[in-house]
Amino acid sequence: MNSFITRGGWWVVAQSGLMLAVLAGGVAFRAGERGGARLAAGGCLIVLGAVFGLAGVKALGRNRTAFPKPREDSALVQHGVYALVRHPLYTSVILVSFGWALVWGSLPALALACLEAVFFDAKARREERWLAGKFPGYADYRRRVRRLVPRVY
Repeated sequence: MNSFITRGGWWVVAQSGLMLAVLAGGVAFRAGERGGARLAAGGCLIVLGAVFGLAGVKALGRNRTAFPKPREDSALVQHGVYALVRHPLYTSVILVSFGWALVWGSLPALALACLEAVFFDAKARREERWLAGKFPGYADYRRRVRRLVPRVY
């Protein structure tokens, strides 16, 4: 249990709860009709989120972990999608969540997706403190590459 806590396990539990809440909120509080533009926009966000997620998993390779604290044997990944954003897996979940809320036309799911975006920003900040402590080159990487949105944030 101690390893679970020290590696940031409660962040993982909270993120899982938020992700499930967005999924359930979309279905439970869906709009009566599905507008074509809203459906198309939501679908595009889901596809874009999937692309970020798959590219992030591929670039991370063996360095991937569910926990925000890096493993002892991990390396700093700066190639692939990690050259665009520092946390593409978080970007992925945020994009898919907003897309899901739009597809279902669910205001509660949209509100939860906003909360999720704030949560992932906070989780990324915590993770970056661990990364900066582990990798000497992280400060330079942080200056060059945005956190969640390419060239913006």
